[in-house]
Amino acid sequence: MKVILKEDVKGSGKKGDLVNVADGYAKNFLLKKGLAVAADAQAVNEKNAKDAAAAHHAQVALDNAKETAKRLADQTVTVTAKAGEKGKLFGKVTAKEIAAAVEKAFDLEVNKKKITLAQDIKSFGTFSFELKLHTGVVAKMLVNVVEE
Repeated sequence: MKVILKEDVKGSGKKGDLVNVADGYAKNFLLKKGLAVAADAQAVNEKNAKDAAAAHHAQVALDNAKETAKRLADQTVTVTAKAGEKGKLFGKVTAKEIAAAVEKAFDLEVNKKKITLAQDIKSFGTFSFELKLHTGVVAKMLVNVVEE
């Protein structure tokens, strides 16, 4: 019997999968517990429509990320930091500070975990970093660290 799983079922498949299982297993366990629905024409059409919509949304998100990456490529953001002894940087510049600078400069919500620094920033100057916008989409940017 063919069923569409509503939830992940160990040994059968993941949520949304169209699987072929034994009739007794489907009727007595999967359907009874609400873990699956029978794969009739209407259910299959609904599943296909949901899959198409999800694919479309994923493609739109990818296109938006690529467009944003083009806009941000080789752009520079400025971070101000306190100077310690002899004009050296006090502490280091973190991904959180860079994320805040990108948000302020480009009006773009950025998670600090999406920023990859080539090296720790412990001095004033210009350094490169990568901002991961989507799976496989990365914007290479620069941060200019200046004295407060």
